Amino acid sequence: MKTGDQVRFLSEVGGGRVSGFQGKNIVLVEDEDGFEIPMLRQDVVVVGNEEYDIGKVNTIEREKPLPSHAGKPEEPVEKPITFKPKPLERREGERLNLYLSFLPDEVKEISSTGFESYLVNDSNYYMQVSLMSAEGASWRLRFSGIIEPNSKLFVEAFDRSQVNDLERLCVQAIAWKQDKPFTLKPAITTELRLNLTKFYKLHVFQPNEFFSEPNWTEDVIRDDKPVRNVYVDAEQVKEAVFNS
Repeated sequence: MKTGDQVRFLSEVGGGRVSGFQGKNIVLVEDEDGFEIPMLRQDVVVVGNEEYDIGKVNTIEREKPLPSHAGKPEEPVEKPITFKPKPLERREGERLNLYLSFLPDEVKEISSTGFESYLVNDSNYYMQVSLMSAEGASWRLRFSGIIEPNSKLFVEAFDRSQVNDLERLCVQAIAWKQDKPFTLKPAITTELRLNLTKFYKLHVFQPNEFFSEPNWTEDVIRDDKPVRNVYVDAEQVKEAVFNS
């Protein structure tokens, strides 16, 4: 499979043209509207020069101009994944909901695998989001970008040796709508402390409404309110009680 191949999806209706790759397992498929849809390699199949319309396979070849890069071999391009947003607003989407998700590269090798992280915007608002991790008394910016309504956005890939960097996180978010009136939402800053032992527990990673792949998803903003998800070590609590 290479850039420019026509593919169709095995697990759902549709398909398009391969526009790039994300790591070893993710194929970026550009549909007829120009949106890039990330799919697992095993969920797509090359179909040569067939073209696909939404909801059905179009077996009649249509004339269309060749892209400027036609005929030139390309290497897989590493780039952030953006997901096609849902076209309609939802009533429940008027409240801000933001999540941070972790997907293992090889879930069956949970003790040694690397991970990818995503931010999920489950609302009708655009969000400008910054994600930071603590370094002593300071902070390091890990991601900053705009997430479209009702969509999810690739943040970063990291290996097992970098897991400890994620124990203390800070998320800042500003929300708005474009070209329409909206209810003003306050800017939000919240800190999270992750229980890093979950990165080693297979049962923690399960499919959910946002990902068909096994994942661990943490709340960041729930119904307009920041979630202060602070993990407290039981041994530290016991020691504090006995020393008080």
